[in-house]
Amino acid sequence: QVQLVESGGGLVQAGGSLRLSCAASGRTFSSYVMGWFRQAPGKEREFVATITWTVGSTYYADSVKGRFTISRDNAKNTVYLQMNSLKPEDTAVYYCNARPSILVQAMGAMTKPFGSWGQGTQVTVSS
Repeated sequence: QVQLVESGGGLVQAGGSLRLSCAASGRTFSSYVMGWFRQAPGKEREFVATITWTVGSTYYADSVKGRFTISRDNAKNTVYLQMNSLKPEDTAVYYCNARPSILVQAMGAMTKPFGSWGQGTQVTVSS
């Protein structure tokens, strides 16, 4: 129902910045909660940040709060993740995510990984 394509990953030194983009397409993604998850080698996928498509309410993992900023451009159907002050522990494959708002509310957990996913983009932070 929702197709997602990420871009913007790469190699950056600790303390540097990257901006990830997620282009969304579909019929009803305006009623979705959009967000980013990440997964490092050998580890489980973890929540990073989410944003509601219409209102723009945001929610962040404690590990990235104050450093990462999620935003959206409704006209471009694109969600962004601005990552500043990057740390080596931020190294992971970052996945764009879309979940129906009504299901997120029903589950009562904004950080649960489910729904539609992009192909992932690699972010590597060197020390």
